[in-house]
Parts: sequence; C-alpha cells; structure tokens
Amino acid sequence: MKYSQFRAMWAITRASLKSIMRSPSAVIFGFAFPFIFILVFGFIGNNGGIQSFKIVIDKNADTANEFYSAIKNTKGVKIIEYQSDKALLLDKQKGRIAGIINITKNKGGISPYIVTLTSTTSSNDKWPQLKSLIDEKINEISNKLYKDRPSYASFDFDYKRDITSVREYKTIDFILPGQLGFSLLSSGVFGVAFMFFNLRNTLVLKRFFATPISRTFIVLGEGLSRVLFQMLTAIVIILVGYYFFGFTLVNGLSTFFNMLVLSFIGLIVFMGFGFIVSGLATSDNTIPPFANIITLPQFLLGGTFFNIDVFPKWLQPICNVMPLTHLNNAMRSVAFEGQSLWDVKSEIAILLITGIVVYFIAIKVFKWE
Repeated sequence: MKYSQFRAMWAITRASLKSIMRSPSAVIFGFAFPFIFILVFGFIGNNGGIQSFKIVIDKNADTANEFYSAIKNTKGVKIIEYQSDKALLLDKQKGRIAGIINITKNKGGISPYIVTLTSTTSSNDKWPQLKSLIDEKINEISNKLYKDRPSYASFDFDYKRDITSVREYKTIDFILPGQLGFSLLSSGVFGVAFMFFNLRNTLVLKRFFATPISRTFIVLGEGLSRVLFQMLTAIVIILVGYYFFGFTLVNGLSTFFNMLVLSFIGLIVFMGFGFIVSGLATSDNTIPPFANIITLPQFLLGGTFFNIDVFPKWLQPICNVMPLTHLNNAMRSVAFEGQSLWDVKSEIAILLITGIVVYFIAIKVFKWE
C-alpha cells in the first residue's frame, strides 16, 4: 500500500491530542483559568459600583444655565456626544452611559428649570449615583442663588425599564470574549512553544525524520491537535456562558459559528508566536519568560478585563497594536451587536496581517534540531 502523508499526519494528530488532554498545564491554561474568571464575574453580575461615569446631554437641552455648568465641571462626569443615533443606542445597550439628561425651561412653574433623567436597565450600576448627583447639584445651586425660592430646578426622574428596545449588556457579555481570547492566546503561545521544544529536546522530531513523513505534515499534525483541543475549549466556554450566565448570542447559531471562526483565526495567529518562542528558547526554563513577554502585556492591555478606553490616551495606541485587542473587539461585536464577519473585516484583516508577519519571523527562527 502506498504511503500516505495525510494518514501519517492524522496519526500524529491523534497521538498529540491524547497527550494534550492528559497534560495538567494544557487543561489549566485552556479550561481552568478562563472558567475561574468567568465564574467569578458571572456571579458578580452588574452589582459593582463605579467612581465615575459618562452621560449624554439631550440635543434639545437648554445649556445656558447654572445646572449645566455645574454638571459639566463635576469631576468624574464626562459628557459624551454622538454623531449617530445608532452609536448612542449601542452604548445604551452596553451600559456605557449612566443616562441622558435633558434641561428645559419651566414655563409658569416655581422652579426656573426642569431636569429630566432617562436611563435603562443596562445602567443599573450607574444611574443611582447620577440621580444623587443631580439632586446634590440642584440643592447647591439653589442654596447659592436663592433664599426663599425652594429650588433652582425641579427634577423629573424618568427611569424606564425598557428591556424590549434596549437589550441588557451584562458583565458576562464583556468578560467571556476576553477570557476566550486569553485562553486562545495562552494555548497558542505556551502550548505550541512547550510542545515543539519538548519534541525537539526528547529527539522525537529526529525519530520522525527517519520516517517517510515530510516536515510540513509533522507541523500540520501537531498543530491540528492543538487546534482541535482549543476549539473544543472555545465551544465549552461559549456554551457554559450562554446556558449558565446568560451570555448573549444575539443571532443564535450563526453568532456561535462566527465566534468559532474568529477563535480559529485568533488561535492560528497566536500559534505563530508559539513557534517563535520555541525557536528562541534554549531550555525549558527560558520558555516562560519569552512567552510572558508576548502574553502578559496583551492579557493586561488587550481589553480582557477592561475596555481600553479606561487607559490613558498615550497608552491606547499601544493597546490597539495588540492582536488580542482586535480579536476581543471582533468577538464582542459579533456576539452582542450581531455583526457579521464582514462587518468586523477590519479587525480580521489586522489579525491576518499580524499572522503573516509572525509566521515570517517564525520560519526564520524555528529550529528542527
């Protein structure tokens, strides 16, 4: 029977996959760490407080008054302006703004102005603080300007729990894509680096060379085992988030499939970093430092736990260079906003360009023996 490169590759894949499944480090980086964070943030939900928040001033609001000036100059409050209603709706869905404030003149009323606050269920952790702040500012202005007049402005709190028009953006909707991205990054870099270094160090690769299988199919077989294991991990993470913590898959199965495609692209790119580390490492002890140089900055600055908007402006361009940032952004856009893969083509393009550069370097530094 004629020797089959594909059959030999599949044999390597099966053996390597069994080895990965039996490896404690692979299970910890692939499953345990992401699940720990998902469980913690999933149970925490949206009950955490914040020290600052963003607000929107209604486009028809009267801004020529003391109240607007007081709100504008309040530390911790940032007024956001939107160019389109769609962008405003998306941030309302995600709970990025505490509420919308409208200021109108009170014709015929005792108070000169009426202040209206409108918020949504997505901002349950923000609007109570904003409501208290509005009351506080009105009292401060009233005490400053008047003695007998009861209030500078009457406060109309128009809080609407409109779940039908504004989809709730839960903590898990932000955390799960970040943890999935972290799992792919860790597995791609650490997993591939240790795997190929050990194969080379234990002379397994040398034994492979004694067989008819080509070097290309050796790499494909080992790489395929890593891909199968990590895609299984991605499926489990997404399904656990969906069924146990209400993770949003806005278009159901199509969204689920799109997230798997993005996971596959991200994993392939990150595996390239693993090949680089494997080629540069001279011993087992040198792999973690090299790998951490690649993974740790992305883990901290790639939008895993926080939106990169919270970082200083000088740091944000650095965050935007990191491939994990673009993978996380793409998966969040697909999962919650319902965007298609074509809609996130710019993020995918950046990942693919990064992959080309990374594999070019990997080919130069990778060692077989």
